[in-house]
Amino acid sequence: MKNIFNKVFILSALIWSVSCNLDDVPNPNAASVGDFTDGASKTDLDALAVGLEAVMRNDLHFHYQTTSILARDYYDLTGIDPRFTQEILKGPLDNNGFITTRSYAAWYKIVQSANLLELATNNSVTALTDAELNSYLGYAKTMKAYSLLMLSSRQYTNGIRLDVEDKDNLGPIVSYDAALTGIMELLDEAHGDLTAASESFAFPISTGFGNANDEDILAGDSFFLTAEFAKFNRAIAARTAIYQGDKTAAMTLLGDSFMDMTASLNRGVWHIFGQGGNDLTNQQFYIPNQSANEFMAHDSWVADADVDDNRLSKVGLFMVEVEKDVWEAQTQTFDGLSADYQVRLYSSLTAPISIIRNEELVLLYAEANIGTDNAEAVVALNVIRNAAGLADYAGGTTDADLENELLVQRRYSLFGEGHRWVDLRRFGRMDEIPLDRAGDNVIDAFPTPVNENEVLGG
Repeated sequence: MKNIFNKVFILSALIWSVSCNLDDVPNPNAASVGDFTDGASKTDLDALAVGLEAVMRNDLHFHYQTTSILARDYYDLTGIDPRFTQEILKGPLDNNGFITTRSYAAWYKIVQSANLLELATNNSVTALTDAELNSYLGYAKTMKAYSLLMLSSRQYTNGIRLDVEDKDNLGPIVSYDAALTGIMELLDEAHGDLTAASESFAFPISTGFGNANDEDILAGDSFFLTAEFAKFNRAIAARTAIYQGDKTAAMTLLGDSFMDMTASLNRGVWHIFGQGGNDLTNQQFYIPNQSANEFMAHDSWVADADVDDNRLSKVGLFMVEVEKDVWEAQTQTFDGLSADYQVRLYSSLTAPISIIRNEELVLLYAEANIGTDNAEAVVALNVIRNAAGLADYAGGTTDADLENELLVQRRYSLFGEGHRWVDLRRFGRMDEIPLDRAGDNVIDAFPTPVNENEVLGG
């Protein structure tokens, strides 16, 4: 697969640890803020921009695995590390353990990477126009805001730091509501930059950001229109507005996004992967029926589904060869837990992973309409149902009825993508998370790492 991540090595060992062979980048294996305060070349900016997209994929699987396990979307029954069936399901989460610190550090590395690109852009000594420089700024701020949104969803009431630009003088930890407010302000600022940017990005970004259909993502590298990327920005802003409970703002933002109820539900923005020497593979691809790949859907996910729902293809019975060429389904068990269906969200090591796509936006649109235009909410829910091979919704149309239906459709459309835990929490329905053993508990937030300054590079 042609991939820009094979062309430009990731730049900064301070922010991510991959070697770099760009001769004209200062201290390429240990880039720091000081390297860009006196001016950055276009080569510097391009390397930082490509590196920012690349670093977004680091430890991505760990975020989705931990949040999915907390929601009981699925279990890790591999037995490789018992903390995935003990600590994460019983609590309390260790504020000095990798279950807490690993994703926290990964998301903040993206934030720091975006900060460095923004600093370098503002101190650029290139002949780029202001409009071209705005394309770097709008891109960096959007990626930063997205990462902070993902962090705020993990940390919830424990709060996050919005300002980590100066590792020796970190900004305060702010509340969940304050974090969402700051994230929305950053997205709006980024959107302003994109609106004032050049027609095309002044640097290459992967085809995952082309708002393409799933099957078109791997077509090759490209320069994309900033106006299209601005629709991605508005999509993330719409998700943020829904988290804030501001349905009016969400409706406006969805109108400015790439949401389209007549288009493919896979239309969107994706992480792409490759198997080249400088690339990363999709670590959420689990080899069917193979030991050490026992990531198993909670039995209720299959039991609660409509039998005609084609989204059930996201899982498959775990089969074992009982004799030559004779296979039988086998329940997988570990640590008092059991399940029959293996997670099969992705088909290969190079399958793309959605950042946000039309399917989620249509669901956000349905949610935004509940309470003001329930008939329109049903129209949107039917788009999702019909795409899944289901008949039109025939249930009640009260707000409560449609909220129930919305959560069902989000459960199956967004399975294993980290949404279920957030959804049940924001709707006050955490008591719906199944507890399969004595001593298991529901956990609603990750703790702040005890060594946070070290995690953030202090």
